[in-house]
Amino acid sequence: MNTLKSRLRDFKLSGIYNSLEDRLSYAHEKSLSHVELLELLFEDETNNRINNSYKKRYAKAKLPSHKALEDFDFSFQPSIDKKIINDCATCNFINEKKNIVFIGNPGTGKTHLSIAIGIRSLMKGFKVCFTSVSEMLHVLNASRADNSYYEKVSFYLSPDLLILDELGFKKLPSYSADDLFEIISKRYEKGSIIITTNKAFEQWGDIFSDNILASAILDRIVHYSTVIKINGPSYRAKNLKKEGGGKA
Repeated sequence: MNTLKSRLRDFKLSGIYNSLEDRLSYAHEKSLSHVELLELLFEDETNNRINNSYKKRYAKAKLPSHKALEDFDFSFQPSIDKKIINDCATCNFINEKKNIVFIGNPGTGKTHLSIAIGIRSLMKGFKVCFTSVSEMLHVLNASRADNSYYEKVSFYLSPDLLILDELGFKKLPSYSADDLFEIISKRYEKGSIIITTNKAFEQWGDIFSDNILASAILDRIVHYSTVIKINGPSYRAKNLKKEGGGKA
């Protein structure tokens, strides 16, 4: 047994290694054939590899928190069509290289929904990267100092789904707007993006201080996009009222 387990470890068959003794006992108890035992062992190995792959991709996704779609209170935001969200959660939009844009005031659940869809994407085997727009643009700008700019650009181009949070919270300097255009234009029809923003499309010129650049970015984002506008109250304000005993 020790020799067998040593070889399983050498061949990195950790799923079989971990379940071998239990499976042998179960096979003896149920009088399973050798083929049936092998099927169970390979099922254990497959499940173990899927689980390990998910854990690695989850860690690399850099999600700021764990948000499940099941925990989202759709009754608090009736403007959201739950059917559309559930359709997004199938992740077919990633296979089709399409985008999602969440538009709404702060605290309305845009980030929660984007993370929840990101987690569903990870569960389906896709690679995901989450970042705020300001963080990504800071990384890209700083990378010029050590000549790693194109390496960082490749990093943001590599995932199947790139989640860009909080577009519009800060006005972007011209060089940052150019960097954002670089990422969006190179991902166009090659990889999916989810964007959360508190600015309506007609206000994007104010974000970039350049209406022409804003129009070019919008053209690439909105084409092949599902746009979800959230017209509702803030969850954070709701929670503050609860903590304050219902006082405004």
